[in-house]
Amino acid sequence: MSDKLTFTLHELVQVLDMSADSLLTAKYGVTGSQFVFIATLADVEPTDVTTLAECLGVSKAAVSKRVPGLVEAGWVTTAHDPHHGRRVVLAVTERGRDLVDRAGRDLDAQFTALFAHPAAEGLDPAVLNDQLNSLISILRQNGPLS
Repeated sequence: MSDKLTFTLHELVQVLDMSADSLLTAKYGVTGSQFVFIATLADVEPTDVTTLAECLGVSKAAVSKRVPGLVEAGWVTTAHDPHHGRRVVLAVTERGRDLVDRAGRDLDAQFTALFAHPAAEGLDPAVLNDQLNSLISILRQNGPLS
């Protein structure tokens, strides 16, 4: 553990990601990164590969590489846009929406339960969520750190 905010935030995200990945793999048969892909797509669907890549903060190639496996697993569908020759439109299947709903609620419940731990006394999940969203908003408005 560190006394530097940057390192503490990085470590927190890493531990949260590992915990989420473990839960999602054991209970739902998907990795954390697959879940994030499907959940993000569910928020912006239907959308194309370019827009989804921007939302995920990855390259179009990374999205394109992941899509076939998710289609094969029944989480995502693809269709060619008849108005734009090579544009591929992505959407989440009912199975994928069910995953996002169930696993999302489960993850929220598990992470919220951390606040019941005696060492978390005085911490409020709603306040923390609001504070983190404020920081995200500030960073998005101001652009990259300089």
